[in-house]
Amino acid sequence: MGQSEPPSSRLSSQSRLFRIGRDSHGNWVVQDQQGLCGGFFVNRADALKFAMFENGNRPQAVIMVPGVLELDMSKKPHDTRPHPMSTRAAQQRAA
Repeated sequence: MGQSEPPSSRLSSQSRLFRIGRDSHGNWVVQDQQGLCGGFFVNRADALKFAMFENGNRPQAVIMVPGVLELDMSKKPHDTRPHPMSTRAAQQRAA
């Protein structure tokens, strides 16, 4: 496990924003904004290390989520469904 792997090549690392937080079970979670890359981590440091590696070492592209962050890896690269949170926010603004 001492070898490092190259960052995911599905998307340009320069355009990726990662969220880090804890899920409802207290696990550390990382997920990119498109929902295509992420995982569970033992601690915050490991989660941050992964996010920084995947985004080209850009701390400005990492967001610490203060609330609950549930990992959702159900999206596909061609999936154009809006994120549930953005849909909810749009519905609240319309009301």
